[in-house]
Amino acid sequence: MIIAVANTKGGTGKTTTAVQLALYRQSLGHEVWLVDGDEQQSALTAVSIRSENGVKPALACSAYSDARTLKSQIETQINKWEDIIIDVGGRDTGALRAALLVCDILLVPVQPRSYDVWALSKLEDIIRDARDIGADFDAYCFLSCADSQGADNQEAAEVMKQCEEMKFLDRAIGRRKAFATAGGAGLSVFEMRPKDPKACSELKALAEAIYNL
Repeated sequence: MIIAVANTKGGTGKTTTAVQLALYRQSLGHEVWLVDGDEQQSALTAVSIRSENGVKPALACSAYSDARTLKSQIETQINKWEDIIIDVGGRDTGALRAALLVCDILLVPVQPRSYDVWALSKLEDIIRDARDIGADFDAYCFLSCADSQGADNQEAAEVMKQCEEMKFLDRAIGRRKAFATAGGAGLSVFEMRPKDPKACSELKALAEAIYNL
């Protein structure tokens, strides 16, 4: 399965989601390839830190910010991997649009903030464009960096449920220090010590929902 994790709005937790999903799937015994399609290469940096720290197993990761290269490399290597997870976005890029042409699922993390929710209309236009030229993928959005309390989560969820080009996936990832700390060390939240049970539970629930769609 090929999953593209993307959003045209920066700071929504795309890289955290992509890296954590990749490490979690690998921990279950799957052959996973993480593709960094963002010019900032944050996912590649996290995986490099993991390697430099000698954490095993290593995670296969490549960076292709050029749209044509990203698409051709994935099409060439698609049969070598059980799971391919692409981290793209932050804005409307060629790499994002290329990822939509090869993915099976588009996964969109959305913070429960007005600017983030408003930005979904732009992404829906891009999804529509991709489908108009023959791209065949399912799109899902979910709450990322969700608040522990307050009405913002519910208000954002209600808006997301109205999206025409993507479905709302009711599997929130909270705004937890464990995700930032783990990502900075190139680790899964399951590998962190001490372990944050809530972070682990949220990641597992999100992964199971995606791979059981």
